[in-house]
Amino acid sequence: MLALFAGQGSLPGLVMDAMVRAGTPVVLCEMEQFPVKGLGETKRLQYRLEGLGPLLAALEAEGVTDVCFAGAISRPDVDLTKVDAVSAPLVQRLVGAFGQGDDALLREVLEIFEDRGFVVRAAHELAPMLLPEAGVLTRVQPIETHENDADKAVAVVAAMGVADVGQACVVSGGQVLAIEAIPGTAWMLRSLIVPKEDAPSGPIGWAFDMVAVTVSDWAEWLSGINGQRDPALPKGGILFKAPKPDQDRRIDLPTIGPETVMLAAEAGLDGIVIEAGGVMVIDAPQCVKISNGVGLFLWLR
Repeated sequence: MLALFAGQGSLPGLVMDAMVRAGTPVVLCEMEQFPVKGLGETKRLQYRLEGLGPLLAALEAEGVTDVCFAGAISRPDVDLTKVDAVSAPLVQRLVGAFGQGDDALLREVLEIFEDRGFVVRAAHELAPMLLPEAGVLTRVQPIETHENDADKAVAVVAAMGVADVGQACVVSGGQVLAIEAIPGTAWMLRSLIVPKEDAPSGPIGWAFDMVAVTVSDWAEWLSGINGQRDPALPKGGILFKAPKPDQDRRIDLPTIGPETVMLAAEAGLDGIVIEAGGVMVIDAPQCVKISNGVGLFLWLR
């Protein structure tokens, strides 16, 4: 049996679907402060870090052998007055890692579960379609300028990873325009976008039902968006995303999805470059369809 520790976003649902197809029983674990919507009638266990010890015991009682962490989870506030005696040494380990960055904290989480005999499974291990094969998936192809920008971005993200800062950046003509931090990739891309002078008030153009959009709608969508690339910044460029150096790839592997592609288009980028085998692609067919519709390239490098 698998315990799926679900955060926000569509990734937990994709893992759940893969487990249903495989016939693997799943118990869904959701943090009390961040309940997860949807995911069917699967049995759920709510937990707080203050009660981590009883949670581990409950998983053992359910017959859980494997665990998977999928989706974004913000750091919760920990009330040390509510920590029970069984959980105290475990919570102390986590609190000690809080100040060392996300990577150190996640490694501690994995060690706690492995110490109890659970096998940690990566989301992409359970749902292999999340890692498309290397290559350019779109009609538009990168050119030498983009290859040079990708080389620069690799070095930038590697340096960021050493400092445990983020997993993505935007580079244009060798200049770094933005780097990812705690707010995430979408926030980083939005930092490149300013409202059009004649734009009506309201949400920017990508905030719509992506499921209803077809390739034939892109001209209308592009003409209707309210944001544009900040004219003070160089034009074009790439979004690059990759794991941190020496990152444990069973947890917190970076992702892109349809929203990423639409934000990249609105930010005026030429394309998206990700490390092949190191970045999960949520709904790859839709990402390719959108990229082709707006003239971006999608390169798994």
